[in-house]
Amino acid sequence: MKPRPVKSRSVADLDRQYVWHPFTQMRDWLQTEPTVIVSGRGAVVCDANGREYLDANSSIWTNLHGHAHPRINTAITRQLGRIAHSSALGLANEPAARLAERLVCAANEPLAPASSARPTGAEPRLAKVFYSDDGSTAMEVALKLAYAHAIRSGQSRRPRFLSLSGAYHGDTVGAVALGHIDLFHKAYSGLLFPTDQVMAPYCYRCPHNRARPERADARDYRKCRNECVDAVEQKFAVQTKRGNPYSALVVEPLVQGAAGIIPQPAGWLRRVAEIARGHGAQLIADEVMTGFGRTGEAAEENAGRPGLFASHQEGVQPDYLALAKGLTGGYLPMAATLTTETVFNSFLGDYAEFKTFFHGHSFTGNQVGAAAALASLDLLAGAPSVRARRALQRNLRRELAGLWALPQVGDIRQIGLVAGVELVKDWRTRAPFDLSERAGIRVCAAMARRGVLTRPIGNVVVVLPPYCTTAAQVRRIVGALAEAIAEVLPSPAGPVQ
Repeated sequence: MKPRPVKSRSVADLDRQYVWHPFTQMRDWLQTEPTVIVSGRGAVVCDANGREYLDANSSIWTNLHGHAHPRINTAITRQLGRIAHSSALGLANEPAARLAERLVCAANEPLAPASSARPTGAEPRLAKVFYSDDGSTAMEVALKLAYAHAIRSGQSRRPRFLSLSGAYHGDTVGAVALGHIDLFHKAYSGLLFPTDQVMAPYCYRCPHNRARPERADARDYRKCRNECVDAVEQKFAVQTKRGNPYSALVVEPLVQGAAGIIPQPAGWLRRVAEIARGHGAQLIADEVMTGFGRTGEAAEENAGRPGLFASHQEGVQPDYLALAKGLTGGYLPMAATLTTETVFNSFLGDYAEFKTFFHGHSFTGNQVGAAAALASLDLLAGAPSVRARRALQRNLRRELAGLWALPQVGDIRQIGLVAGVELVKDWRTRAPFDLSERAGIRVCAAMARRGVLTRPIGNVVVVLPPYCTTAAQVRRIVGALAEAIAEVLPSPAGPVQ
């Protein structure tokens, strides 16, 4: 019997019928025509209807060098001609070994020489790499290692962790336990172990900031006594007095991503790291988003080779460095957790002691991902990429400055090649839009109609383009944002001054 012909269906129809999208209100999704991306080159992606868009959020913060980069394509194709994947459970492979060496070297490069970031000489040396699949699993690995090491080293019998309010460190159960965003995490509270939180340095909405709103980044005109640092000291002091000091402080260095692109004022990271060290705690740096040059340079006039990791801009070296997203240039799901020889040694012993790290992933250290990552690291180290990153940082700052003219823009926060624009009802009062008003979603939808793709975090529009984005493309991205704000949000009365 011949098979009955099947009527051809569009990709959009198939998607709506079968695919469940992450962080997406599916009821709304099912009522819309999805944009189906079919190709990309550089900072531009193309949909099934032939329409082009600028990728203004680097495909959810992953793409570093642009789509279809020939050097990464070539590296992947060459590796596919050999082998795509073999197990890392009891077997080694060349690309993963070479990548581990490169990551360890990059993570131990001299720290930033800025006067406010002088290393103390006591920073740990990262020496070992554990591979996994994504940012959540990289953080899960760091958490498990820190937990077991604290017990085995005698530091604590009941390890406890401190992270920031608004923290987001991934979606695995351990990573969720470190998070403090009720919208994402509250539904799973019954599954989680307790962790503590301390106030994040959110200068724009800090209750201790006595400054009236200005048309500038709130970090630049804040009036406070660094109460956010004191709060960390108090948390550590109280926990130490209770006889169970914190085992680790968990932070996203320089900027909290999913919290709303919340940047830390200069010196905050260095000071809280010193507090943690002073209480015998380790430091877990979640550089899933901030790693690989994304936070730019501490000072644009710095003519030296820019570092790859945000922690180093303040002279801080963590005990655990979690990497993902841009690790492969945004091509393939791959992650890595770097840690010290001391932590590694606490998992060594005779077979009968069962000190093995009983944790793993099927695709750990896969050859294709490692090949892409090696090519990406080569690009990052090259002079053209360094120049492009510096230019993008300057171009973003110049274009974003024009948004201060809009009364619905409350704060513009830029950290290197990351920017967040917080939308408000009126900049004079900082009055926020209720999340039910979907202000960020509606603005991003209007930007998409203008050929620019990004995704909001509540009322914050994220601008985080690939490093290859040109000055003209940055101008178009920010111009689309300005037009979208004017189109969809009501303007309060009175001129902006």
